[in-house]
Amino acid sequence: MRNSRVGRRAGTRTIATVGLLALTASVLAGCGSGRTGEGGDGAGLVAGTTDKIFSLDPAAAYDNGSLVAETQIYQYLLNFAPGGATPKPDAAQKCEFTAPTVYTCTLKDGLKFANGNPLTATSVKFSFDRMLRINDPNGPASLLGNLDKTEVVDARTVAFTLKVADDQTFPAILPTQAGPIVDEKVYAPDKVMPDEDVVKAKGYSGPYTIAAYDKNKLVEYQAFADYNGILGSPKTETVSTKYYATTDNMKLDLQNGSLDVGYRSFTPTDVESLRNDGRVAVHEGPGGELRYIVFNLNTMPGGTPEQKLAVRKAVASTVDRAALADSVYKKTYLPAYSSVPQGMPGAAEPFKDIYGAQPNKDQAAKFLADAGVTTPVELKLQYNPDHYGSSSSEEYAAIKSQLEATGLFRVDLQSTEWVTYQRERARDAYPVYQFGWFPDFPDPDNYLSPFFGPNNFLQSHFENPGISAQLIAQATQPDKDKRLAQIGQVQRDLAQNFLPIVPLLSGKQIAVAAAGVQGVQQTLDSSFKFRYTVLSK
Repeated sequence: MRNSRVGRRAGTRTIATVGLLALTASVLAGCGSGRTGEGGDGAGLVAGTTDKIFSLDPAAAYDNGSLVAETQIYQYLLNFAPGGATPKPDAAQKCEFTAPTVYTCTLKDGLKFANGNPLTATSVKFSFDRMLRINDPNGPASLLGNLDKTEVVDARTVAFTLKVADDQTFPAILPTQAGPIVDEKVYAPDKVMPDEDVVKAKGYSGPYTIAAYDKNKLVEYQAFADYNGILGSPKTETVSTKYYATTDNMKLDLQNGSLDVGYRSFTPTDVESLRNDGRVAVHEGPGGELRYIVFNLNTMPGGTPEQKLAVRKAVASTVDRAALADSVYKKTYLPAYSSVPQGMPGAAEPFKDIYGAQPNKDQAAKFLADAGVTTPVELKLQYNPDHYGSSSSEEYAAIKSQLEATGLFRVDLQSTEWVTYQRERARDAYPVYQFGWFPDFPDPDNYLSPFFGPNNFLQSHFENPGISAQLIAQATQPDKDKRLAQIGQVQRDLAQNFLPIVPLLSGKQIAVAAAGVQGVQQTLDSSFKFRYTVLSK
């Protein structure tokens, strides 16, 4: 996932499987240090972030901080053009299904890595074979769960054989963190390369090279003149990324002019303040982040499956999403009424249609009464105070107040630090709990299969053969209109009949730039790739 890219995709991600996709949860944290390279003269553009780089080696990188670095230095067969959400040729000249289980890509002629070595079909095969062979627990290899084998057809052609036919998500996986192309002559086939060696070897072919590297302190990028891909020539020759421990100093540096752009992760209070500062501009884009409540179907309140479902429906009818978005998050989030956020193809809003856009106490009470549920329902609700941002405490205090104000619930609200939270959640310790998601790629399946397929990453004990069949059907449907209809139907069925989660909020991407900085809005799209190539001042 980027189970939160609160890390990539909140410092983490996680993913599940539905026959054709296998995805696993991983928790990522920045580590290490060490300076490599001489750097430039300090000219150019300066970006800031509180995200941390976990690894520069794609085999071990599955987080937001690493993604930003990868976006600058690596090339992919397919990638997302700035402002786009459809995979387009990058290193490839073209990619297409040449058989139901074979996806074939032809490379552009004359590609080369920053070290001068040629980039060929052998490089592509090596990169994907290496990703699967290393299968690093912190890496994104799980995204390639449907890849059976990669073969070289000729020097410029590579063929991917898939385990399940007509996988409509595979083209969208190629631009993810599972897809960077690396130089087979400098990367070991079976072990992760240290960051310092990645910098020195220059076995990458993206729009920038790394001129100097002081891990999670300062990274200096230099335009790579021979990059031949969809991101185009960088508008700024040199870009430096400065890493901050908190947003306080990043905000101050923006305001005093020593920082050109800040990306991830300003607090809602920061954003509200910066909107009123004439020295900077706040830019928003579709973020795809989803915040939601998860129900453990085994341990949640209710004596029967019918009573448990009634409790879930009552919660869905009671929470005031608009109040959370406005009062807690200062409009940096939007109310969410489905497991697929608005802006994604096929997104619907069944929770609004079925349970209402506003809280409905009478409807909630009827759900409980019809199922014979005694009120107030004792609800043990768990949240995490450090992984999903400092506003989580305020968010879940508000949810507790909303539920208890109806007289239908009595909420025992508890919080746990992230490492313990992940461990205890897996042990069924939390009947009802907070979770969040950043997408791996801008396709609605990435909000469906990981949540609701067999062995899903939520570990909520939800599994339904009918839903699983629908998930496989939509992910393998080559007809676009039919697929969108299937995606809409599975959202409605989940909201009406199952509710293993109650969606709350959908996040925006926020970047803040100094006056005169151009191109920020162009890169804030649903691919979640922050491209330095479009930035200038």
